[in-house]
Amino acid sequence: MHAETATVRETDAGRDTGYNFAYLDEQTKRMIRRAILKAVAIPGYQVPFAGREMPMPYGWGTGGIQLSASILGPDDVFKVIDQGADDTTNAVSIRRFFAMMAGVETTEKTAEASVIQTRHRIPETPLCEDQIMVYQVPIPEPLRWVEPRESETRKMHALEEYGVMHVQLYEDIARHGRIATNFMYPVTVNGRYIMSPSPIPKFDNPKLHMSPALHLFGAGREKRIYAVPPYTSVRSLDFEDHPFVVEKWDACCGLCGARDSYLDEVVLDDAGERMFVCSDTDYCASRREQGLLGPMAARDDIAELTGQRSQTRQETPWPNPKNR
Repeated sequence: MHAETATVRETDAGRDTGYNFAYLDEQTKRMIRRAILKAVAIPGYQVPFAGREMPMPYGWGTGGIQLSASILGPDDVFKVIDQGADDTTNAVSIRRFFAMMAGVETTEKTAEASVIQTRHRIPETPLCEDQIMVYQVPIPEPLRWVEPRESETRKMHALEEYGVMHVQLYEDIARHGRIATNFMYPVTVNGRYIMSPSPIPKFDNPKLHMSPALHLFGAGREKRIYAVPPYTSVRSLDFEDHPFVVEKWDACCGLCGARDSYLDEVVLDDAGERMFVCSDTDYCASRREQGLLGPMAARDDIAELTGQRSQTRQETPWPNPKNR
């Protein structure tokens, strides 16, 4: 995380110099950084912060964007994914926003990024110590589904009264014979606080445990920040006779043949033909570049999905309305 950021300079290339670096003013960035430091010092604790209005509606990643704007420096390489993909509307919009407001280099390669903002996924490529994950979080309170009152959930966290969460999981077992929660699966951080890992699939929960990267979670609508520092214990809630397990697929990725990644089911035609593909587009493309191909990769009708793409580039920002 960079403690210093650039001020407005007319000589900056590739960004709109009519705004402060990364859009937010420096006082707001300092306030958010102080909240981040507290969140890192108390893993899993939800730190309130004075969220600012951003040029996009709540629910589109305003919390994550404010975190990214506060930690990005001129030398950072920025990556944005939405459900694992680099080319969706949310990912492209946020990436181009920071290319315009900060002029930072962007990438689609996980290994090349220093800051990765994500919605609902953790990359398949293992993270390293010099990387920061920024999560967009719609509902930061894991107890919200069992206790709607904010005053009560704060007391429950303070007194570590988390039995109700195990009751919720037990109700799943009573109804379905297994724990049926597949996303936003609650975890215990550093043996103390129960935390919502954002709406990532439970397949990604083990990636948080003892991760070398710093994980920051920002909820813009709820104005909360929390964090998982590097090399911190993160355990998914479970029972001795019903241990935590992740999803498994009988099929492999149709494009790269991967069996160890999170797969999305894709309908190919009106006849209902289906295939599974990696949710993480960078991971899938990297495997194909290594010559690892799945059973569907040779088909002409999906050949465009296996095309090579530019992985690191200076993002082309939106046209500046001032120049029109």
